[in-house]
Amino acid sequence: MMDPRDIIKKPIVTEKSTRLMEMNKYCFAVDRRANKVQIKEAIESIFNVRVLDVNTMQMLGKMKRMGRHEGRRPNWKKAIVTLEPGSRIEFFEGV
Repeated sequence: MMDPRDIIKKPIVTEKSTRLMEMNKYCFAVDRRANKVQIKEAIESIFNVRVLDVNTMQMLGKMKRMGRHEGRRPNWKKAIVTLEPGSRIEFFEGV
């Protein structure tokens, strides 16, 4: 079993994710090996909130160039977590 702080890597703060916060949805970059149940338990234990739903998606890394050399950023996994009505994550309140 992984530690909850190893599953949740970082919050994603973009224009789209701030609009989702109005609907009580929060975005996180998570470990690629984590499943929805593990993500739900990690969010509930770290932030002390109740999670209704977890949606995940695999994000492909972008192609990048440095001069004539091409490379690729690593692939990563994104989770959109829906909380129960009335629940809030205080970490995002200042955004």
